[in-house]
Amino acid sequence: MIIVSGATGQLGRGVVEHLLARIPADRIGVSVRDTSKAEDLTQRGVRVRRGDFDDPASLANAFEGASRVLIVSGPADARPHRTAIEAARAAGAERIGYTSHMGANPASPFLPMPSHAETEQDLRASGVAFTALRNGFYATTAIQLVQQALRTGTLVAPEDGPVSWTAHADLAEAAAVALTEEGRLDGITPPLTGPEALDLTDVAAIASDLTGREITRVTVPDEEWVAGMVARGVPEQQARFLLGMFEASRRGEFAEVGPALGELLGREPTALRYLLANR
Repeated sequence: MIIVSGATGQLGRGVVEHLLARIPADRIGVSVRDTSKAEDLTQRGVRVRRGDFDDPASLANAFEGASRVLIVSGPADARPHRTAIEAARAAGAERIGYTSHMGANPASPFLPMPSHAETEQDLRASGVAFTALRNGFYATTAIQLVQQALRTGTLVAPEDGPVSWTAHADLAEAAAVALTEEGRLDGITPPLTGPEALDLTDVAAIASDLTGREITRVTVPDEEWVAGMVARGVPEQQARFLLGMFEASRRGEFAEVGPALGELLGREPTALRYLLANR
């Protein structure tokens, strides 16, 4: 049985849908914190059990009988992921999948990236075959920034760098391939990225072209941006967490564009322009 954690989230649900198109429902199980949100999956024949990374006993039950487990990454903290790895190993899983990130790096200023790097080390040490899917940066972030900019005509953010924005749906399909096709992906994957790297000036230009409304990219100093976020009610810790994303992007941590995702999908990955046009 293939078990997918976080199956009520955008990525996890997408993985389950692609698995349902590939294998019988009775070979799929999901681990979710709130089973009521997955009742439709129960009705479709998927095994639904409660599983919480902060509750090892629940994971033991959720992962029971697993041949493969996909751990969909959660907060920027490697400890819950380590708990899930240990639970998957104890359940007898022959392979553990993990949704890592192309920017996984212990020295990154964006906090999720050191966490991903630490979890990759835990997977190496687990003694179980594993696949760490180094996903490209989710395009939903760019879409959210554009939606905000459409209200004001300006896309205001700190200095950034090029990012290979990648669609959730493409990454979900790639994860399903990795879970069902033996030998396709082993260990830490190459970056699974969108077809091009674009900075926020490029994003603003695309949005302007699509909407017919001029959107101007405005770059503000880091501390000014943090202060502005705090003034709008965002906790300073959260604002500085988000600032790390821009700091990492201008260091080029999300700029690589590679062929691996397209090779897995058998087609060109979805372009940000298409995602913005169909947001």
